[in-house]
Amino acid sequence: MKQLRILVFSAAFGNGHFRAAEAVIEGIRIKEPSAIITHLDFGDFLSKRLNTMVKNLYMEMIKHTPKLWGRFYYKTAKLQPESMLQRFLKQLGRGDFLKYIQAFEPDLIVCTYPTVSSILAQLRLERILHVPVITVITDYTVHSHWVHPGVDRYMVACAQVKKSLVSWGIEAQRILVTGIPVSPKFEEEMNRGFINSKLGLNPDFPTFLVMGGVYDGEIVKRICKKLADSLLPVQTIVVCGKNEKLYHFIEEVTVQARNPILRLGYVHNVEELMEVSDLIITKAGGLTVSEALTKHLPILIFKPIPGQEDENAQFVQSAGAGHIAGNEEELERLLEGFLSSPEDIKRMREKAAVALPGRSTERVVDDLILLASDLRMKQKIG
Repeated sequence: MKQLRILVFSAAFGNGHFRAAEAVIEGIRIKEPSAIITHLDFGDFLSKRLNTMVKNLYMEMIKHTPKLWGRFYYKTAKLQPESMLQRFLKQLGRGDFLKYIQAFEPDLIVCTYPTVSSILAQLRLERILHVPVITVITDYTVHSHWVHPGVDRYMVACAQVKKSLVSWGIEAQRILVTGIPVSPKFEEEMNRGFINSKLGLNPDFPTFLVMGGVYDGEIVKRICKKLADSLLPVQTIVVCGKNEKLYHFIEEVTVQARNPILRLGYVHNVEELMEVSDLIITKAGGLTVSEALTKHLPILIFKPIPGQEDENAQFVQSAGAGHIAGNEEELERLLEGFLSSPEDIKRMREKAAVALPGRSTERVVDDLILLASDLRMKQKIG
């Protein structure tokens, strides 16, 4: 039987699109080990100067002017596919995309980034591209940029996203509620006691996981100090990511802490850290939310960025799987409440366990393989 050939497009504008793409690839390799898969960054098809400029502009807006980003996000959230901006974006790099696709000859194309999805979907609509385009939406909401009638199949996070796409005129039968794909590692059963022992954690203490790399150092320091000085027992895991300055900045707090603090840099075992944690304090990126909910881990979302993060946060809160803290006073109040009332965390964990359909990547991959099989059968008959 001919090897399955799949082309995957993501983008480095935020880590979530890339992680979703890698999760899909990981899932395909489990089901179809012989599959030939290529993963490409949309930005590589732009000029280096344009790619760098757009990426830097996005990161600067998110970091320094989040309200401005929010205004831009909501201003463009309802743009029609034929608007001037959408027409411009659908022209980016299309010639280079076609050349690469024709050379690779994929059975399917999977997109986890909206711009490339729209470009390829337009080529499908014009009958220039003859390979099915599958789009994986990586948030719990739908921005207009994701919407295009030329997409063959949408994989979405929840029923509300499907409903939104239908309201945009996308046929319901072309939308599959799978959940956002996360690495299959997050679905594996783990030995919590073994991980606690490996990390040097006390199994009798509640464990709060702080994803510190996404926050300002002063804020992380104050969160750590609040937990370190708590009269109620708690242990904290702080992940600083690639932010070495933050890692050293909070050293004094960790040394002087009344309650234990485990300080980590960049890690490759987030699934283990989530396994042993009782609460995660984080931003509301679609992938982080999905990973936490897959681990049935309650989420305390601190200052979500206006736009898709705010929408993701609202999904978590409405599901009863977490809370939103808009400022440090709210954060402190919620932390105190969770420490004094552990039954609240238990209730959120129960809600988190049913918030998503489960086995998201497996659902995505099973449908991809079925689509490829149906396509080959039609080609054979034809």
